[in-house]
Amino acid sequence: MEEKPRRPYVLPTFEALVTRIVADYATRHSPATEAAWVAEVDGVRVGCVLLVAGDEPGVARLRVLLVTPAARGLGLGARLVEEALAFAREAGYRSVGLWTTGNLASARRIYERFGFTLTDEETGRSFGHDLVSQNWTLELGGLTVAG
Repeated sequence: MEEKPRRPYVLPTFEALVTRIVADYATRHSPATEAAWVAEVDGVRVGCVLLVAGDEPGVARLRVLLVTPAARGLGLGARLVEEALAFAREAGYRSVGLWTTGNLASARRIYERFGFTLTDEETGRSFGHDLVSQNWTLELGGLTVAG
């Protein structure tokens, strides 16, 4: 039997990535240090964000900030981030990091508004497009108890 050549690893589609992140959260999150928020307008879900523990003690990750096109411009993205950061402070995290792509200008403005700083970026191909991958960090300060 002839062996098929292996295909190079390609990042999953955006939808697959989001599904994996949400599934991991749903099956393994710690309610004391991780939370999710869903924005609704007139009873319809239009946005979400997760705050999860990062790879290091005291570091959280902001994940899956999404707002539907119909709800953009209502300030929901900023409100979701605000709630997540308030929770991060209450949980005792010293910093919050996030990964995004450079083409998401509205999200970048939200992150900058809350004091996140761009820590590194790299050009590459993700989700079938040439994109700039970015990591952002917000130092919360204070004592660390989370993690």
